[in-house]
Amino acid sequence: MRCNVAPRSLGYSPYFNLNRPLTRRSLRAIRNVLLSTHHFDENIPIETAQGEAAVLIPLANVMDVPGILLEVRGKTLRSHSGEVSFPGGRVDTNDSSYMDAALRETREELGIGAQNIEILGQVGPPELNLRRNMVVYPFVGFVHAGSPIPDHSTTDDMPLPSCDLDAIRENVSETEVDAVFHLPLSALASPTRLRASLFRGHRPYWAIGVQDLIPNGAPNTEDRSKQNESDDGDDSEIGIGRYGNLEVWGLTGWYLYLLMKRLKLYI
Repeated sequence: MRCNVAPRSLGYSPYFNLNRPLTRRSLRAIRNVLLSTHHFDENIPIETAQGEAAVLIPLANVMDVPGILLEVRGKTLRSHSGEVSFPGGRVDTNDSSYMDAALRETREELGIGAQNIEILGQVGPPELNLRRNMVVYPFVGFVHAGSPIPDHSTTDDMPLPSCDLDAIRENVSETEVDAVFHLPLSALASPTRLRASLFRGHRPYWAIGVQDLIPNGAPNTEDRSKQNESDDGDDSEIGIGRYGNLEVWGLTGWYLYLLMKRLKLYI
C-alpha cells in the first residue's frame, strides 16, 4: 500500500525562524506549544510492553543555524547499528523518571551533560517500538553551549550561543555512536529531502534524507537497504531508507514529524 495522502510542509513556523538562531523567545514559544498540546502520564504503561525507553529530541544552534542533533548508531551495536536516531535508550532502575533516563542516555552517548540541556516539554503520545516490547517516551530539549541563559526579557531576541559540534564529536561514546550531525530546521521543509511515507503502515509522515549531512559519508547501507526496502512504510525501526540512502524515518522520523506538526511546520 502506498502513501496516497501525503502530509504537507508550510515551509515556515510561527514559533521560530527556519534560518535564524533560536532565541529565548522562540524557546518559550516552543515550550508553551508543547505544554498546551499533548503530555503523557508516566504512570500509565502501554499494552504489555516488557520495558520502557526514553529519547531526547535535542534542538541546537550550530554555527548560528537552528536545527536538531542526531546520531548514527555504532556499527557494533546489536540492534539498529548504523542507523539514525535520537540519543536515548532503556530506562534503568536508577532513573528517577523518563526524562532523567533521556538525559542520562544523552550524556552517555553524546557527552552532553544535563546542566547544558533545557527541557522544553514532551511530544507524543509514546509509541511501542517495532518489536512491541518497549514503550518509548520522547522529550524535547535545547542544548546550550554553556549553562542555560536565564529566561528574562533582556535576552528575548538575542541568538542563543551555538554549540561546538566538533567538541561534541570528541566526547561521544565510540561504541554507541558512529557519527553525530546537525539537521538544520530549514532541511525539514526542503522538498528535495522529504519522502512521503507511512508510519506503521497507515499514518502518513515525512521521511527526511540526511546522507549528505553525515561527516565522512554515510555507513555502508547496501545490504541493509535491500532488507528494509518497502513501498508501504518502515520495515526498519529507524534509519536507512529505500535505495540505500540514509534517512530519518521509522520511530525517529515519526517523533520528529509530530514535533514539527505541533510547531505548524507541517499540516
